[in-house]
Amino acid sequence: QLQLVESGGGLVQPGGSLRLSCAASGGTLAHYAIGWFRQAPGQEREAVSCVSASDGSKYNRASVKGRFTISRDDAKNTVYLQMNSLKPEDTAVYYCAADFIFTMLGGCDEGDFGSWGQGIQVTVSS
Repeated sequence: QLQLVESGGGLVQPGGSLRLSCAASGGTLAHYAIGWFRQAPGQEREAVSCVSASDGSKYNRASVKGRFTISRDDAKNTVYLQMNSLKPEDTAVYYCAADFIFTMLGGCDEGDFGSWGQGIQVTVSS
């Protein structure tokens, strides 16, 4: 069974950067579609950035386009979310998720993902 563990979160000032990592065990992450999601206090969980392993398609939330980048390191069985120009509204618990999803051209739906990490806190504050 695929297990996911996030790391790299923490406190950062507005305008700063963080790189979240999602390390997998129990499966080859390169075969899976990956999604990064976040949930702020009192809000629903939302998709941030997702990538398919099948057709390479990506989804990025409008509010993070040009600032967040999802990438893979297959040799390390790890996926990353590089977050630049962070804003206070990016503060949330961030989750990585994985499943066999063919394409992200229609969007990224958390209901399609069966394997989830435990989540990691990202706080953007001065």
